[in-house]
Amino acid sequence: MAARFFSSQFFLSCQWWQKFSLSPQTTTEGFYILLYGYWTYGVFEKLGIPGPKPVMYWGTVARYNKVHYLDDIECAQKYGRVWGMYELRRPMLAVMDPDMLKQILVKECFTYFTNRRNLRLNGDLYDAVSTAEDHQWRRIRNIISPFFTSGHIKELFSIMKHHSHKLVLCLQSKVHNDEVIDIKDFFGPYSLDVMASCALSVDMDSINNPSSPFITHATNLFRFSKLLFAFQGCFPIFLPVLDLLGFSFFSKSSTAFFKSLLSKIQAQRKGSACQFVISLSVATGLTDHEIISQATMFVFAGFETSATTLVFVAYNLARNPDVMKRLLKEIDATFPNKAPVQYEALMKMEYLDSVVTECLRLYPPIPRLERLAKETVQINGITIPKDMTVMIPVYALHRDPELWPEPEVFKPDRFSKENKPHINPYTYLPFGAGPRNCLGTRFALVVVKLALVEVLQNFTFSVCEETEVCKLLSIITIIRPIRPIKLRLVARSTTSGNVDKCD
Repeated sequence: MAARFFSSQFFLSCQWWQKFSLSPQTTTEGFYILLYGYWTYGVFEKLGIPGPKPVMYWGTVARYNKVHYLDDIECAQKYGRVWGMYELRRPMLAVMDPDMLKQILVKECFTYFTNRRNLRLNGDLYDAVSTAEDHQWRRIRNIISPFFTSGHIKELFSIMKHHSHKLVLCLQSKVHNDEVIDIKDFFGPYSLDVMASCALSVDMDSINNPSSPFITHATNLFRFSKLLFAFQGCFPIFLPVLDLLGFSFFSKSSTAFFKSLLSKIQAQRKGSACQFVISLSVATGLTDHEIISQATMFVFAGFETSATTLVFVAYNLARNPDVMKRLLKEIDATFPNKAPVQYEALMKMEYLDSVVTECLRLYPPIPRLERLAKETVQINGITIPKDMTVMIPVYALHRDPELWPEPEVFKPDRFSKENKPHINPYTYLPFGAGPRNCLGTRFALVVVKLALVEVLQNFTFSVCEETEVCKLLSIITIIRPIRPIKLRLVARSTTSGNVDKCD
């Protein structure tokens, strides 16, 4: 199609083109530049798959909304649960059909869809479990999985409680001064300190050191360069050169900082005191570099996703006082008079689980999942060519009105004990599904639930004049609000026995 439209005869016959008196060589070069910008398009027309029309080089990016996961909602409304799209020049098949997702994520995972899309420019994190492929991925996952079992998380619970206690103490001073707070300034350092302590057995005390370089580097690691992303997307032929020159999506200074920090900790303790690192070191089959990559990804990725989830939960509770009042009642019944939080009781709290689960439906930390087809395969009658990226628009899936009535409304009862059995598991994917799902799901949920319970034993969240309606930021990786979410905290009674202040 592109070759027919942009033929050299077409260009030479245009009067405006002839005014510039371009040489045949220049005309030919221009023709090939234009052709290169179009030649990957047309794949989905051949396959009979609907989708928006691409623009040269730009593809279908931000066709209906500049925030890419909000754009997915528009596309789903126009084209259904399966459509073709182009991320710059790369064809991608968007799939929201639950039956197809079950095939892709679970049944055909090891056969056709083992790997996530690899953008190649991973820097020192090329062998992290999230980017590793095929045999290397299976080997690394099998080695690190025991760290995330319920039994091991229970062993780490006292470490988490140490940091949740410091979180409450830090918030106490703000409440006494009646301050409006940026809630991320507290949940972020808390999450980071938990990750660092559980992985490295070191207390970074970020919550009392907000200007710590540890926080700065943890925040910057996943802030991808949009210019680099656009360049590699338009000219993938240069990927080997970019890789050779040391370009990386992950901040080189942040990965170097963490590598140096880990080396210092190991040297000070003679390699004998890092929880997560010990678990990997005693296991056979991991290189020193692989160990550092897993620890880096665990600390930094875990920090960002847990902190973001806590921020959105607090925001939704503040805007829905009836939900918060019901949650406070469950907390007070489970831990009367601010009793110490116990792991087993925390994990049995049904309404707390419903609140967190519903928040993850509305704001999944990762708005898109991706899998790469190893070979051409047919799934439910749809042909997926070899090397095609299958994109799963999780954010749009979670807001499909046919799957989730009133999808924009915060309703924890969707996930009540009575309703859960009726939910198709492939319509709710905040942590993915199948063998390649998020390894740290169980760990992250404990971190989030513990912080919520300890904070709500002492305070309630309240909106204030500075609280804005949450608008989401368009970035490549993790969902974040455009502007900080500011709330006011109100102290509860000494015994934590009444909940009137949240009305």
